[in-house]
Amino acid sequence: MSLSDPIGDMLVRIKNAQARNYKKVELPSSNFKVKIAGILKNEGFIKDFKISEETKKPLLAIDLKYYSGSPVISTIERISKPGRRIFSSAGSLPKINNGLGIAIISTPKGVMTDIDARKQKVGGEIICKVF
Repeated sequence: MSLSDPIGDMLVRIKNAQARNYKKVELPSSNFKVKIAGILKNEGFIKDFKISEETKKPLLAIDLKYYSGSPVISTIERISKPGRRIFSSAGSLPKINNGLGIAIISTPKGVMTDIDARKQKVGGEIICKVF
C-alpha cells in the first residue's frame, strides 16, 4: 500500500499516540522522517527515536515525551501538503505561538527549524508547525 502523504501520516500517528498516552509509536522509516524526528528530539518535543532494521522494511520508533501526565506536544500540524505546497522566504517565515513553538522547514541547506532558517537567511517549504 502506498501513501500519498507519508509525512502527514507520521504527524497524525504521533498526535494519535499522544492522545492515547502511548509511550512509543512505530512507523515506516525514511531519511526525511528521521530528519524531522531529529529536530523534534533536539527541540525537546520527544525523548528519543530509533531505527530498527530487523524486518524487511526499516521502522522508525519514536519515544514520546510527557510532562506531569500531559503530552509535551500540544499541537503538531501539517502546513504544506502534496496538493498545496507552501513556501516562504527567510524574511517572512512564521513565528509559531510567538516563538514558543517551532516550524520545520525544508530548505536547500537541509531540514531545519524556522529559527535556524532565519539565522542562515534561507527560505523553503514549511513542512509543519509544533508547539
